Amino acid sequence: MAKRAKPAAKRRIVAKSPKVAAGELLTLLDYVRYAVSRFAEARLVFAHGTTDPVTEAAFLVCESLHLHPDQFESFATARVTAAEGRKILDLIERRVATRKPAAYLVNKIYMRGLPFYVDERTIVPRSFIGELLDSHFGGDADHEATSLIGDPAEVESVLDLCTGSGCLAVLAARHFPHAAIDAVDISKHALAVAARNVSDHGLEDRITLHRGDLFAPLGGKRYDLIISNPPYVDAEGMAALPLECRAEPKIAFDGGADGIDIVRRILDEAKAHLNPQAGLLCEVGRCQPALTEAYPQLPLLWLDTEDSEGEVFWIAASDL
Repeated sequence: MAKRAKPAAKRRIVAKSPKVAAGELLTLLDYVRYAVSRFAEARLVFAHGTTDPVTEAAFLVCESLHLHPDQFESFATARVTAAEGRKILDLIERRVATRKPAAYLVNKIYMRGLPFYVDERTIVPRSFIGELLDSHFGGDADHEATSLIGDPAEVESVLDLCTGSGCLAVLAARHFPHAAIDAVDISKHALAVAARNVSDHGLEDRITLHRGDLFAPLGGKRYDLIISNPPYVDAEGMAALPLECRAEPKIAFDGGADGIDIVRRILDEAKAHLNPQAGLLCEVGRCQPALTEAYPQLPLLWLDTEDSEGEVFWIAASDL
């Protein structure tokens, strides 16, 4: 008896990536254009250091060719070799097929122009705090008038809570040249990534990593500045996370029902760990309404960046 064909509903359909003939794509710009088309076709989401398909495509092309993203314009019309082209196309198709953040595919992300190692053990860093350190904490004549903490050279101690990959601790060490930095995370896996980044930037003598729950591993230590980019996604946001974000550790996102469970703890405990003239800089995403409702008495100063409005607050120790 002849075997019956499998019902159509049970057949596995595998989408094939388009074949690109040799010579069809010549320059870096050609590959970026092709990548943008593939990303649009696949309806990818961009929220991991690159916020649009063009920037992400240029990032992947540059990483394939061992170029810094800032060098793209200089080489945009340069020809790509056949071997380089195959490497770029493979990376583009892996981004589409896996829906993983591009940073995981190349194990790298840039913040404020600096490269950082990253993998699935930690969230892909994309905090606004790095920009705010430059714009609101002195360091040059342009920003002196808006400094919230005085001369960066006089800052002696900084705490980075929920450090993840350690990128903000590294940026803080560079911005405050005489400060000792403590960086805390509850995840031993994230701290392993942070240790690599601290070592890569030669800051082992200035950054100390601690494993624990927020302030727990620090005893009674006090700081001139506390920075934090904690989990702050609310329950509704967690349910709607795109596939790219689902590739990241859930613990790095989940902020409880209203998104501010951990932020509440930071606010409630921070004063005991701040020096008198110090303050807290904390990123909360879109949780400003929930936080304002929960702490109507606190004079939170909401700070803007080039790509955000009111997603980071500052509060002086004296106001906590």
